Amino acid sequence: MSRIKELFSKKQQDVLNVYCTAGFPETDSTITVIKALQDAGADMVELGMPYSDPLADGPVIQASGLQALENGMTIALLFSQLKTLRQHIHLPVVLMGYMNPVLQYGFERFCADASACGVDGLILPDLPEYEFENEYSAIIKKYGLDFIFLVTPETSEARVRRLDDLSSGFLYAVSSSATTGKDKDFAAVEQYLARLKGMQLKNPVLVGFGIKDNQTFRSASRFANGGIIGTAYIKAIDGAADLSKATQTFIRGILEN
Repeated sequence: MSRIKELFSKKQQDVLNVYCTAGFPETDSTITVIKALQDAGADMVELGMPYSDPLADGPVIQASGLQALENGMTIALLFSQLKTLRQHIHLPVVLMGYMNPVLQYGFERFCADASACGVDGLILPDLPEYEFENEYSAIIKKYGLDFIFLVTPETSEARVRRLDDLSSGFLYAVSSSATTGKDKDFAAVEQYLARLKGMQLKNPVLVGFGIKDNQTFRSASRFANGGIIGTAYIKAIDGAADLSKATQTFIRGILEN
């Protein structure tokens, strides 16, 4: 059983997945930030691989990625940092990024190196369903990685079910068709999440985009298995003198009863 599946077998509600950018705020912050998130009570980490043209990312995450690139972060450097990942980290870690740098690195080499480091899954929003199924799925499975597709409120029921069938680990429910970091009308979001819940999908569902505080996290968790927080966390650690302390304070605020 993968770490992601093991997590959801033990915890079906209020699963907190936190996004951080590899190489931010400093080049060597990657493991420090993941460890801080684990110690603070996050259930999963979505580790962003910085890219110069991040289509789905809002300005805060874009800025963190540009800072990481200026810091010298590359996929090769990331994997060298992650070699010690499983000496310190037991929670699931998912890599999120875009196809262009992955293809430049070499797709099978990328999957092999990710697996060797103890990475659990991939989110590649610009990998089309057809190419996934016909070119890349077998490679991803070969290296024991889960693959997570994204769905939106505009995704038809037939397509949601199709992407649910192709996904493993969990299904990423984008709260609206906008970039990360935008405020959302959660009454409308809850209608969409209720529709997904009623479909009785095979994968757990985590909600992302616009989850930023205790209220929005609890709202997402009422209809899904949990939420994904990115922009708000990046803001919390940007300029922080103590990453661990800033992370503890932020996560405590999200999880407070």
